Amino acid sequence: MWGIIATWRMAVEGISKASEMLEDSQSSGDAIEEAIKAVEDFPFYKSVGYGGLPNEEMEVELDAAFMDGTTFDMGAVGAIKDFANPISIARRLSKEKVNNLLVGEGAEKFAHKEGFERKNMLTDRAKIHYKNRVKEVAELEIKPYSGHDTVGMVCLDTKGDMCAATSTSGLFMKKKGRVGDSPICGSGFYVDSNIGGASATGLGEDLMKGCISYEIVRLMKEGKHPQEACDIAVNALNEELVKRRGKAGDLSLIAMNNEGEWGVATNIDGFSFAVSTSKLEKPIVYLTKNVNGKNIHEVATQEWLDNYMKTRMAPLKEN
Repeated sequence: MWGIIATWRMAVEGISKASEMLEDSQSSGDAIEEAIKAVEDFPFYKSVGYGGLPNEEMEVELDAAFMDGTTFDMGAVGAIKDFANPISIARRLSKEKVNNLLVGEGAEKFAHKEGFERKNMLTDRAKIHYKNRVKEVAELEIKPYSGHDTVGMVCLDTKGDMCAATSTSGLFMKKKGRVGDSPICGSGFYVDSNIGGASATGLGEDLMKGCISYEIVRLMKEGKHPQEACDIAVNALNEELVKRRGKAGDLSLIAMNNEGEWGVATNIDGFSFAVSTSKLEKPIVYLTKNVNGKNIHEVATQEWLDNYMKTRMAPLKEN
């Protein structure tokens, strides 16, 4: 038995590759790293890795994390620039006894010393997105931060070992040095092979207020099904933020337990996720929405899937 679940449609190609590895009895750590790298390397996914959306100074700063649910090894990088696969750097850091979370220049020095590939992660396409957004903010009063999606995954292998991982370019036009929930253990991700794991995407500043990935794993430890755990945690944090602050940012969570059962919850419309397990013929993309506190999942239509890729790969022009 094996399984992998991931945020957003953009993860499908990666988890398809991971599925082949898991079917071949390879480790959850190797599979999840390869799955995340596939997203990082694809330039048309503008919120992760190469082609990721830049900060307000038009620099691409990346966050990533890796956690082994059997050993609790954890590594993460924040605001790292000019390296191709931050997930691999995060996984390498998870092997260190200390210094497991490095940011900015410190993360870059470590990556250089360890021989990771240097790469200019700012693409011409991302520059156009940036220049257009600058004009939109000035002329149309559009919020600069819209357009951020983290790829987060939870993976179970045939030996029962689990891992969780994340990668993102964070908020579009964020302040230089800003780090969200994605590389923060317990908020952006958490996994325990004896229980299960969870990962988050959305507004990091609000996700961190609930330590929500850990909360979902804690609920699963109490015996909750992953879906019930996700429902409880997301609804509770959303309600608490609205009560205390008047509104809540985007909150979307995926989870899988150590039996390959999964759950997903969100407070937005149109959240997509992908699942692959040893019981399925191929990965399935779902769309989910929250209706009166209950999360409803529907299999994405072929029309939706076709439009997804068409939209993301459409030619860009400066406004």
